[in-house]
Amino acid sequence: MTDAVELTADQTGDRIVTRPRPTAFTWRPGYPGTAHGRVREAVLRAAGFDLAPRDDLAADYFDRLWLTDPLAERFVDEVYYGDIGFERGKQMLEQAARDGIDSMPDAPASMRALFDELEAVPEWADVEEIERGAAVWRRWAYDMGAMGNAGTIDTYTEAWLAVPLSLSGGYAGASALNRYLETSRWWIECAQPYAVTTVGSMAKLLSIKVRVMHVSVRRGVANHPEWDEAKWGKPISQSAQMLTLLGGSVAPGLALFGIGHLSSPAELRAVLEFNRYLGYLLGVDPQLCPATVADGVRMLFHFDATRSLDSGDVGSELAASFVPSFEPQPDWSLRDKIRGHFHLQLQAGFSRLYILPWNRKRFDGLPGGWLGTGYLLARLPIIVGVELARRVFPSVDAAWQRRRTEAWRAWLDWQTRDNEHSFKPTTQMRR
Repeated sequence: MTDAVELTADQTGDRIVTRPRPTAFTWRPGYPGTAHGRVREAVLRAAGFDLAPRDDLAADYFDRLWLTDPLAERFVDEVYYGDIGFERGKQMLEQAARDGIDSMPDAPASMRALFDELEAVPEWADVEEIERGAAVWRRWAYDMGAMGNAGTIDTYTEAWLAVPLSLSGGYAGASALNRYLETSRWWIECAQPYAVTTVGSMAKLLSIKVRVMHVSVRRGVANHPEWDEAKWGKPISQSAQMLTLLGGSVAPGLALFGIGHLSSPAELRAVLEFNRYLGYLLGVDPQLCPATVADGVRMLFHFDATRSLDSGDVGSELAASFVPSFEPQPDWSLRDKIRGHFHLQLQAGFSRLYILPWNRKRFDGLPGGWLGTGYLLARLPIIVGVELARRVFPSVDAAWQRRRTEAWRAWLDWQTRDNEHSFKPTTQMRR
């Protein structure tokens, strides 16, 4: 198996130059001679399920480390960094997201091309299936976000994922909580009924802001001396974003089962399709997102099997920043301090449950999380009871979705206070 990869065209049809596989990544089909190879063989013998993805899909994972989002990059170049400038460009973007691109007959070509894609519902997208997936997010709510962030911390062993977050400052130090609140707001808006497929929705607006922010952060990281392109490929690549989509679908679908969220196979398929469409809004090639839950499991296994474990102090800083950022502030009222400590312990509990033990050992400063873990296990019978009841009584399901989403938003409003989270594009790095 050669380390060279042959790239032909990205989603816009642009020709891509052949590149070698980034040097941080090694792979041989089946992972022979490794612990993951032995696990794969054992599962295959016992259950008949192959944990390894097809060779072409596994190779494509590495190929896509070189691919980013040329459509959004052209918009940023022409509008934000061109004659129009950031302030006017931001106004144009918000108007187009709110009123549709046809409300701006003088929109630049790159902007029209970008919004033509954002406003379209492609042939492969099943709107009702996407909505069923959004309903799963409404049930998971806060738990999905907390588990997702614990899973993200688990990936901080990898420099290609940790370095962009560290350099941009999003999840490092005191900024960690603010970025989580930004992301939570996007999650909540995307989970609203039919929001992601409706032109003019807040979900669409926030999605394009996230997409543009990725372009600017990618540019700043790529130009930084700490980024090694030959080793890692492009920052915030298509493959990196694909893992994020699995972190909002297959990973929580299986992991949250352990704390009571009994999502059915049909619901897992729906939430995977929902995340595939979210990826489309963010510029991820839909063909890269696994088509089945089984293939999603295989890609998560492939990621774990090909870890480089090279993040060092950068990964440790990020891992140690997140949970402590929930620490109540000294000037809070007693009631708010109690509430703050509850969420601090809850987030610590999720990190205890969902960061792999051997990866926890690589990070210094992670909290114990035993109180939060105890709470999550103590409430498990209640969650299971509601999950069973909602399958019998549709009114219970509707009330469960509503209550979970309201609580999620109430937490966000309380935790955010007077701060504004606007996904501002920037190429300014923290060091």
